[in-house]
Amino acid sequence: METTGPPHPPAATAGSARLERLRRSSSFRGGVFVNAEPAVFAAPGKVLGLAGEWFAARGLTRPKAPLPSVPLRRAAFDSPPADDVRLTWMGHSTVLIELEGCRLLCDPIWSDRASPARFAGPRRFQPAPLPLGELPDLDAVVVSHDHYDHLDKATVQAIAQQQPRVPFIVPLGVGAHFERFGIASDRVIELDLWEEQAVASGALRLVASPTRHFSGRGVRDRDRTLWVSWALVGRRHRVFFGGDGGYGKSFAEVGRRLGPFDVTLLEIGAHHPAWGTIHLGPENALVAHADLSGQLLLPIHWGAFNLAIHPWDEPIEKLFETASASGARVALPRLGEQVLASAPPGPTPWWRAAG
Repeated sequence: METTGPPHPPAATAGSARLERLRRSSSFRGGVFVNAEPAVFAAPGKVLGLAGEWFAARGLTRPKAPLPSVPLRRAAFDSPPADDVRLTWMGHSTVLIELEGCRLLCDPIWSDRASPARFAGPRRFQPAPLPLGELPDLDAVVVSHDHYDHLDKATVQAIAQQQPRVPFIVPLGVGAHFERFGIASDRVIELDLWEEQAVASGALRLVASPTRHFSGRGVRDRDRTLWVSWALVGRRHRVFFGGDGGYGKSFAEVGRRLGPFDVTLLEIGAHHPAWGTIHLGPENALVAHADLSGQLLLPIHWGAFNLAIHPWDEPIEKLFETASASGARVALPRLGEQVLASAPPGPTPWWRAAG
């Protein structure tokens, strides 16, 4: 998703040392980051039809009732899995991942709106199932890119205050945002593509892998920071967190270099043919899952915000139908429902209860 807000200095120019490192990146050309495969934002002939689709979807972009959820408290994480991967989806792309004795929180957003303003912008369907103050101790917070629905200022500030030792692992350039948020630079680790960072005394490697997307939080900083997916590589288990991005050759490359994966977390929501190659959608999520040699797919980027013109439940309905026909293993947890990769709940259309 792309959002706009008040102009501010581009993240890439926030400091000379950071800018020099960005310039050394093979993905940084002409003052901006670029995709290995060009990203198309509007397919010819599709743009004019958007207005009609918007009118047709009015009243369908938010659920009529609260989504079924499992309320959580910190105690729910007291007994981590001994030899498995456990995932807790908080809505949208926010997932708490436990593996190899580590706890990671990906793309955390607890705010009411995915926006620079408190009074405008996409608003949550309902609160997250776990209060922010009830987060268990984390080994790291991982951010895929700087769009407002993936990098939330209030949330990362709260986590930084509550857990003063937790590091934030982010793509190149995104550290400048954290500096403006008041978070000490020694707590922020910036990675270029294919670079990695060990956490939890080396028990887990976090590898910044490619994705086909873009970045920016304002009108003047488009593509001034890097966007990535993340491969979480343990001694026995592996998880792929896709963040945000369209289909491309990079999924197969990541699968070859870092797979197979016990679980892939791939976006299905906020998609449209007119957006070309910047979002996956449910059908391409299944293709990417296969490219990654994934065993279990857990869909993300849906169920919390209205970020597109399609009905709010269209992505998950399409995934449910397509996955059932293909035989792919898919986990469809309720908000807050804890899932073990080795024994996920059977896929059921629980979201239909929200209308």
